Amino acid sequence: MNLSDFDFELPESAIAQHPATPRDSARLLYIGRDGLQDRSIRDLVDLCRPGDVWVLNNSKVIPARLYGTRAKHASGQHGDVKIEILLHKRTAPTKWEAFARPMKRLHVGDEIMFADDFKAHITLIKENGLGELEFTGSAEQIMASIMRHGLMPLPPYIKRNHKEDDDTARYQTVFAKHEGSVAAPTAGLHFTDELLQALKNKGAAIAYVTLHVGAGTFQPVKTENIAEHVMHAEWVELSQETATLINAAKEKNCRVVAVGTTSTRVLESIADEQGRVKAWQGDTSIFITPGYRFKIVDALLTNFHLPKSTLFMLVSAFAGLERMRRAYAYAIANHYRFYSYGDACFLEK
Repeated sequence: MNLSDFDFELPESAIAQHPATPRDSARLLYIGRDGLQDRSIRDLVDLCRPGDVWVLNNSKVIPARLYGTRAKHASGQHGDVKIEILLHKRTAPTKWEAFARPMKRLHVGDEIMFADDFKAHITLIKENGLGELEFTGSAEQIMASIMRHGLMPLPPYIKRNHKEDDDTARYQTVFAKHEGSVAAPTAGLHFTDELLQALKNKGAAIAYVTLHVGAGTFQPVKTENIAEHVMHAEWVELSQETATLINAAKEKNCRVVAVGTTSTRVLESIADEQGRVKAWQGDTSIFITPGYRFKIVDALLTNFHLPKSTLFMLVSAFAGLERMRRAYAYAIANHYRFYSYGDACFLEK
């Protein structure tokens, strides 16, 4: 398929700049087998079925945007150059893949100073603005410095003239646990502790997976033939407890409801051909496009995604491209709010 197949007109005004308050007050478009319904996030309890397993990504966003200065050139010459770093993925206790601007001014061996006690060296330069940094200090010291000096990595389409303290709390799920994401698993932003308890009271089980969202989620698809697009690898983990819940649900013909495309990618990466999962951790670069046969996910809660994005391709694979085109046209016409801080939709296959 071609990239143009996933294009649509999205007014800039449709991209949410601030989250709904409270979290569960956002709108919900139910995209069911019988058509479209305007609902709210709180209506998820009505859409829930006893025996469901709702799977959420408990990765925690770190303040992954760093600003520093190239204090020393690899040649040994000094020459200050302002550098913006967006951490992508930890590759070793002291090493991170990262996007840098301007990468063209950097060379292997350059030293970047973020603070008097926080610095790194460029150890590798890859393609598309991606490189590798080795920080000075232990893994614990490095993470503490990132937490102290970094800024919340809001997506580029959320405009801020200054830092807003509310973003620190709101660009994070209430169940976030494992530090490592540089972008929020945004479908989970709608949940409150009360909503999770209401789903349990309805008879659903709540399960967690971890996918540390990388900065590659913001990278546009640049190839017209989408089969030529290469996804950045992201680290995932699925526990034995979650595997047991999912496999039991499948045996009873109960639904697995993925909260977000990240949870979907974890489940579908690990599933075998019989529709079972096992405890596992490692990297995934799964790229789900129309034609993919889903093995685990029966229903999907997700935000509204941008044109020509890999995420719109995933939901089109799940619910059908023409069906999603109609749903998105309806959402735009009825002023639903798009993307990270926006509203959500509930999809059935």
